[in-house]
Amino acid sequence: MHEPKKFRSGKFSISLLMQRLRWPSALRVTDQPPSAEGGSSVRYLASIRSFAEKHRIVLTTMVFVAMLGVTFSLGTQAVKAQVPAAGTKGAPPPASLKSVPVPGLSASELDDLVTDKKAAIQLGKALFWDMRVGSDNKTACATCHFHAGADNRIKNQLNPGLLADDKTFQLGGPNYTLKSSDFPLTRHADVNDAATMTDDKNEVVSSQGVFTNSFVSVSRTGEADTCTAVSDAVFHGGSGFNVLGTNTRRVEPRNAPTVFNAVFNFRNFWDGRANNVFNGGDPFGLRNPEKLVWKVENGVLQQVKFSLQFAPLASLASGPPLSENEMSCRDRTFAALAKKLIGLTPLANQTIAPDDSVLGLGAVSGSTYGALIQRAFRPAYWSASSVLNLVAADALKFKDMDLELSRHSRNLGRSGTRDQVNQIEANFALFFGVALQLYQATLVADDTPYDRYAEGQTNALNAQQLRGLAIFRGQGECIHCHVGAELTSASFSNVTTDVRLDQRLGDNNAVFRYDNGFFNTGVRPTADDPGVGGVDPFGNPLSETRMAQTGKTALLGSGFNEAAIDSSALTAVDGAFKTPWLRNVEFTGPYFHNGGKATLMQVVDFYNRGGDFTAKNHPIPDPTIHPLGLTEAQKNDLVAFLLTLSDDRVRFQKAPFDHPSICVPHGHAGDEKSVTVDQSGNAIDVMVCLSEVGAGGAKTPLSAFLQLDPYQH
Repeated sequence: MHEPKKFRSGKFSISLLMQRLRWPSALRVTDQPPSAEGGSSVRYLASIRSFAEKHRIVLTTMVFVAMLGVTFSLGTQAVKAQVPAAGTKGAPPPASLKSVPVPGLSASELDDLVTDKKAAIQLGKALFWDMRVGSDNKTACATCHFHAGADNRIKNQLNPGLLADDKTFQLGGPNYTLKSSDFPLTRHADVNDAATMTDDKNEVVSSQGVFTNSFVSVSRTGEADTCTAVSDAVFHGGSGFNVLGTNTRRVEPRNAPTVFNAVFNFRNFWDGRANNVFNGGDPFGLRNPEKLVWKVENGVLQQVKFSLQFAPLASLASGPPLSENEMSCRDRTFAALAKKLIGLTPLANQTIAPDDSVLGLGAVSGSTYGALIQRAFRPAYWSASSVLNLVAADALKFKDMDLELSRHSRNLGRSGTRDQVNQIEANFALFFGVALQLYQATLVADDTPYDRYAEGQTNALNAQQLRGLAIFRGQGECIHCHVGAELTSASFSNVTTDVRLDQRLGDNNAVFRYDNGFFNTGVRPTADDPGVGGVDPFGNPLSETRMAQTGKTALLGSGFNEAAIDSSALTAVDGAFKTPWLRNVEFTGPYFHNGGKATLMQVVDFYNRGGDFTAKNHPIPDPTIHPLGLTEAQKNDLVAFLLTLSDDRVRFQKAPFDHPSICVPHGHAGDEKSVTVDQSGNAIDVMVCLSEVGAGGAKTPLSAFLQLDPYQH
């Protein structure tokens, strides 16, 4: 087993010591100082000496411990020291994102699976934007990720707080239209003082998905799925997405984060349940013990265990198409979706710009999804002519991504029926996941003013933005969680080069273990949403820390080789969520996993007062969540710095962020008090259509959520 990071054999290493301070990659003497800092190695080393002087006691203690070779009974890696005091310079500025290799599938994994990577990317982009992937032919993956990779719709975007087992709406209700005056959802008489809370609503501002329906069948000619309506009224056992007896579209239980730069995450979804390992069928990696992939080996078609080690985007992609909250009638399978799409021309009902960076020049015109799969993937995964007779038990091997309290109970009702499919249909989840992984790996936003500054263009940031950067690194303590060039401690590079199972000090020097990159920051009471403290469909903890406590590290994959954790160790995982990346944060509001803040200033206010529910959640929240004492001018400076993280290619939807046309549901005819009913008995959709955008981009820039001023409290 790999020896955890510590002072091995009594040898003292300043570089290793600095790694174990509050920032995982802070102040490593082997790092080269950015030229934007002036390029002076003397100044750089002086800053390290200054940092060491400020932490003389901590450093002396850790050196003493290293010399003694003490490992403590709580583990062999050094516990992270506290952050610098307010006003200190803090960690070196993060590097440009251009300096970070894009993680993903290994060359050998690609070679075994993919024959034409370009065709696979084309397939991924087409599937991501095609509205027919949804059961209703109105819902694509992009429906919740069309605006800088996120969702800025404002009508019918409220979830009542289902993960807190709450089906009552406080702010508005189904089909409510959000207003700027609704934010923040948690209010204070003094925005800098958490003790002055005056109002709180536990609703989640998220993304509308599909109506509550039960799947019946698909058509091979492209029509919407045949489904049976299921009342979503609370008194009928539903979730409450219903106005006076008429169903409205369901709304997801957490805010939809941007998918841009998501390729840098080690795990995906707010709670990390989109696993680092893709098993070829669902989001849960090695946790799912079933064989989910059909492969021809030595001329024989058989089910095989399958794993791609660093493919969290593929794991993520395998969830929403079958989600009864997001895209699907309840109990649809990937094989059924394949039957619907295999013979169809990609994006036939949408428009592709002639200069689309991936799909332009007729790249997919006249083709079919089946033909694209055959061009992109090796025949061993699709060429068999055998007919497979699958029963409902086979479908149950693929597990739902939907969280228990957010969905209806699983009830296929087809246990005595057989579904005849071929190999390409049986493996559609595999093709879907890998194609979207490869497409989304191209959506890297790394050309921001800050990235140019980090590359040495010292005039890329003005004086106010530089002051904001200093606050980000120092008094604001932002860089504790938003580390590295990716600006998140949940990144692939941080988790794989630092540790996956981290630890920190709490009250009375108690040691808490936690999943690196996941923090309880006091956004909501811990009881509202367990986050990474929840469980997977197999009853396992989502938290890798708790998996290690229960002896299940073999299911964590990706070369996990860290020491076991005692079952009695304190943990800080309940109510903890993945640290989001910050590039293009100007466009991706509302913010946090509950969508409770509408502007960047509201986010800064939150951190400046030490969170909203930090005291209530004690001792789980990270110690860095405490009042910061920032002045109004400093808060303005910090917002100004955050605005330097916007990539103009995203702002104007230039390649690789160009896209086909798409129409998205934006609430229903009527309001939260009454809706107009269609022939199926559901509320009539209001559709908003976005034109196709080619590689050259759009003339009109993207705007912030509700078109609000980012400096607005």
